[in-house]
Amino acid sequence: MVLAHGIGGRQDLPIPLSFLMAGAALAVLVSFMAVGVLWRDSRFDGEKGRPVPAGLQSFADSKITRFVLRAIGVAGAVLTVAAALFGAGGAANPAPWTVYVVLWVGLVPLSLLFGPVWKLLNPLRAVHAGLSLISGGRPLAQPPPWLGYWPAAIGLFAFTWLELVPPDREEGWALLTWYAVYAIVMIVGSLVFGKEFFDKGDPFEVYSAFIGRLAPLGRRSDGRLVLRNPFDGLAGLRSGPGLVAVVCVMLGSTAYDGFSRSPWWAGQVQSGPLPRTLMGTLGLAALVALVALTYWLCTRPIGPGAPAALAPSLIPIAVGYLIAHYFTLLVFGGQQAMKLWTDPFATQADHLGTRDWVIDYEMLSDTTQAVIRAGAVVVGHVLGVFAAHDKAVELLPKRRALTGQLPLLLLMVFYTVGGLALLFAT
Repeated sequence: MVLAHGIGGRQDLPIPLSFLMAGAALAVLVSFMAVGVLWRDSRFDGEKGRPVPAGLQSFADSKITRFVLRAIGVAGAVLTVAAALFGAGGAANPAPWTVYVVLWVGLVPLSLLFGPVWKLLNPLRAVHAGLSLISGGRPLAQPPPWLGYWPAAIGLFAFTWLELVPPDREEGWALLTWYAVYAIVMIVGSLVFGKEFFDKGDPFEVYSAFIGRLAPLGRRSDGRLVLRNPFDGLAGLRSGPGLVAVVCVMLGSTAYDGFSRSPWWAGQVQSGPLPRTLMGTLGLAALVALVALTYWLCTRPIGPGAPAALAPSLIPIAVGYLIAHYFTLLVFGGQQAMKLWTDPFATQADHLGTRDWVIDYEMLSDTTQAVIRAGAVVVGHVLGVFAAHDKAVELLPKRRALTGQLPLLLLMVFYTVGGLALLFAT
């Protein structure tokens, strides 16, 4: 696939992979022992934070700011659809680069810096607002209690399937078909249940919001914009149906991205008895199910509500994997997107003056890339240990505050070692 997700392999690491995995596992263990000794009570609170200046709050909440951001989202969506319809085929079209690089990967750093940015950019909210003017804007029903984040979990799985499995995922018709189904589901859901449906139902809004929990800029429940400790942001994420599923899809899909590039799996897909797309689908589903099963088995003994309560601690791990797997796609694929957008409809135009750009693959050495990728995985797991410990000491009686976390600690070590092995599988 032209839209490659990673550059560099184990041969680019400054130390042997076995040493890296042992060191990463040790870092997770030492982090757990340190917080276990020094951290006996829960410290994080979703309502903490230092209020930003009133001028910044007014700017962020002004109707003009909201309108401009929504207009950018709508314009980007319209241009991408037009390019998919009338542009060149495959990876020569800017549409797949916009979807898989600018949207999917670009949302990670934007959300880490500014919080849930897709909520402000989402063009479907503009469509909903327009339809609400006609229908009166009143929801037809209340969402059932069991619904929660399940639409977002299913939507995220469907998108990662589109990104990782079908061989023709770069074609305009594939993108348009997927997004047509997605848009219909979101618009119908928002008309039936109200615009709040987007908050837990839209896969990209939930993806951005979960990552945005680590942003230094956040909101308290009263709407006040604050500068906060990212762990306080995680603590403010309330559990609900489907929340664990969303995080497991985020983790499992990045695990499959690494697994799918291993020589063994590539051979199974190409020469196995099942069609390639079916094999890829089963592989992706199996990795997500494995993450979900191991997580449930290691957290359920803490208490009935522990899997959902501890799920936010997996977000730093998921973000670490996302950075490790996709940051090179953003760095190099972003350049390619700019090059293609100068002539989106293959008319020999040069609107952006980037026709003669040459992608600079030398701006980051292979070793630098490997170190960043490995570091993102290790740091993500260490932060996950901190977040999990803080919530666990709140859930567990003091006499079991440490021993009760041992299954989860072992899982963190397993994820760390397994994640690095999959990341540098080639």
